[in-house]
Amino acid sequence: MTTLQPISCVKFIYKVCDNALWNVAKRDGKFIGAEIDLQDGYIHFSTASQLRDTLARHFAGRNDLVLLKIDINQLGIIWEPARHGDLFPHLYGHLPLDSVVAEYQLSVSADGDHIVPEASL
Repeated sequence: MTTLQPISCVKFIYKVCDNALWNVAKRDGKFIGAEIDLQDGYIHFSTASQLRDTLARHFAGRNDLVLLKIDINQLGIIWEPARHGDLFPHLYGHLPLDSVVAEYQLSVSADGDHIVPEASL
């Protein structure tokens, strides 16, 4: 099930990416996506409830990451099923930088889990 309708309780979505990639996006004035996004043809995002699983599955132990908090109001987000049938937010096109409301450097705990700042959620 794919839906163009926004999920009413979701105001923000999240993107985890390399610091270097984010710095290039800021220099260029737009974010076109990470390698996986370019391969798949859309930018992958997570909701707050999906974020920790995304970090564990795709970014385990990595220190060079930034977490972007994105306001979905002016984005053409498409919600598509992914792991466990959950609807995930996808963006077909580039991410305008003015939709990013905050960025957070992610660090890793002694247990190897990412520390997600409470203020980001």
